[in-house]
Amino acid sequence: MKVSDCMTPEVAVCDPDESIGTIAQQMAALDCGVIPLGQNNRLVGVITDRDITIRGIARGKGPHTPAREVMSEEVLYCYDDQDLDDVTSNMADLKIRRMPVVNRDKDLVGILALGDIALKDGEAGAGVFREVSEHGGPHSQDAP
Repeated sequence: MKVSDCMTPEVAVCDPDESIGTIAQQMAALDCGVIPLGQNNRLVGVITDRDITIRGIARGKGPHTPAREVMSEEVLYCYDDQDLDDVTSNMADLKIRRMPVVNRDKDLVGILALGDIALKDGEAGAGVFREVSEHGGPHSQDAP
């Protein structure tokens, strides 16, 4: 199975200068926990509900704080034509729950989340979820 068979194709993109309050409201409206951040037609980061909570609110930042102050700048992504097993293995190793999906021209075409994987392949989704849920890993909330 390819990533394109499993991903969510409709993706909202916000500007990194938008406030975390505005982005949190958009997350609530879309019922999602991640929004890619783009500028000049390029993906420059992602912001998660956890980024807003840990890097923002927990550090005393208010709702008017620009997303760029709390976003994850290292954009980990996958390609829409990649094999889903390879990508889920990578997600498990990196301990990430969601990953932007790009085409070979690096245009954003979707988002892949554990929930998407579980809906298409419950066994694979359970395995990734188990590994992602273990403490530790290279993806940390410690950022400037």
